[in-house]
Amino acid sequence: MKAKLFLLLMALTLSFAQGTAVEGNRSAVTSEQNVTEEQKRLKIEKLEESLRQIDQKLEQESVWQKIYANHLAYIDMEEKIRKIERRIKAYKRKGPSRYRTAIRDLEAQKLKLREQLDLLKDYRTNPFKTLIRPEEVKEVPSVTNPVAIINAFSFIKQLDEQKSRFEYEVGTLKNFIDLLNRKIAILKDLLEAEPGRKELQDELNRTMKEVDEAEDALSLHQTALIVYRKKVDEVRLRLTEQIKQQAKKAGTIGATVLILLLFVLLFKWLVKRTITDNERFYMANKIINFTFVAIVLIILLFAYIENVSYLVTVLGFASAGIAIAMKDWFMSMLGWLVIVLGGSIHVGDRIRVDKDGKMYVGDVLDISLLRITMLEDITLTTYKHNRRAGRIIFIPNNYIFTDMIANYTHATLKTVWDGIDFTITFNSNHKKAQHIAKETAKKYAKGYTDITRKQLNKLRAKYSLKNTNVEPRVYSFIEENGIRISIWYMTNAYATLTLRSTISAEILDQIKEEEDIVIAYPSQQIYFERARRKPTLPDLTESTITL
Repeated sequence: MKAKLFLLLMALTLSFAQGTAVEGNRSAVTSEQNVTEEQKRLKIEKLEESLRQIDQKLEQESVWQKIYANHLAYIDMEEKIRKIERRIKAYKRKGPSRYRTAIRDLEAQKLKLREQLDLLKDYRTNPFKTLIRPEEVKEVPSVTNPVAIINAFSFIKQLDEQKSRFEYEVGTLKNFIDLLNRKIAILKDLLEAEPGRKELQDELNRTMKEVDEAEDALSLHQTALIVYRKKVDEVRLRLTEQIKQQAKKAGTIGATVLILLLFVLLFKWLVKRTITDNERFYMANKIINFTFVAIVLIILLFAYIENVSYLVTVLGFASAGIAIAMKDWFMSMLGWLVIVLGGSIHVGDRIRVDKDGKMYVGDVLDISLLRITMLEDITLTTYKHNRRAGRIIFIPNNYIFTDMIANYTHATLKTVWDGIDFTITFNSNHKKAQHIAKETAKKYAKGYTDITRKQLNKLRAKYSLKNTNVEPRVYSFIEENGIRISIWYMTNAYATLTLRSTISAEILDQIKEEEDIVIAYPSQQIYFERARRKPTLPDLTESTITL
């Protein structure tokens, strides 16, 4: 009996121990399952957070996402329009009159979608292929002169900017694809963690399709970028070579012009030492400058104009019309050549110009290609006719062919003949008056007389001079109101009025001291008779009034 009880107790103890062990095992498995679920949940949350960050980055930083979204919107609208068209066809088969309102509503929806579709027509095809387009290389400029070098550098800079822009756009597309691949990896991890989520599978499929299209476009653009780089390098190399050639050519021309300039400066120095007259040196200096400029222009013309004969032919045909349209200009240029080569007028000469009955006397300031510039001075002409002076007068060079231009100081002459006239009465001693006038003129004009004699002797080698008598000359003429005495003498061409005034005053003072010389001037004598009323009054009264 005791043995049976002992066996029963042992059985119960063993059974309790086994139950306890099973319960412990169950608790352990449950705890392990809870830990795995928690890790899985944390992993999913981390993946979803990473997915949100990538989507946010794609939305904010990548323009490609927005462009592809527009492409997807276009495809979605096309699908909606097709569905509406199928529904409209189904309603029309069932009975147009019965479903008239539904058909009208669907047509309105279709029209609205068509309008939206037109706004997105640029995103109809793969946007990754169409939106990256390298700008075509325009016509490459040809560097044929130094000025074109600036244009060439500008063109090279423009090409570099276009290439950099193309490289940047291809780089942004590559970065966009990298982001999409990261998104695909995250979506795959999420689907592995949660296989049943259909929205994740749809997003994965859409993203993989987007990556395929983007990678196809990237491959095309990378190939195009390689070709574009080679083309840019080719253009750069060609332009660089042309720039080097033109720089070398410009350097050669610059050296030639510099040597020519040094020769001109040396020639000017020799001319300055040879010609002592400032006015003539001014004109010679101007001719040298004009010749230098003309030679430089000819050098540049033959250096940088490829077909000079063609230019000459065109100018030959155009010269007739130009000559007619610009006759005065051409005549002025021809007049300038006549003046400069003929030497009839020089800078500093005193000249007189007669035009339309008016006379202008002054000093030549400049002789340009088209005109003579003259400063009007106070002379006998301004005293008697113009009554004004100090004006700057511009005389076209063609006037030398059509109008009167007198030079008071031609060649080495700096003096002119000037004369003073006065009238004495018939009963005056005209011989004494002539003697006074001549001696006075000799006294004040002696210096100018000697200078003129020397100047005329120098001109004998150039001109045929018949009469070189430069002593003062006096003449007498019978006029209506008396005897006119005319005294002529040599004076400074630039100061005729000064000596004229001095001699006139001296002659007047000496004549006043002579009792047998009376200056005649217009006068009138009036005789009048008073009426006789008384025998005591005088018979006749005579009165002379001088006016």
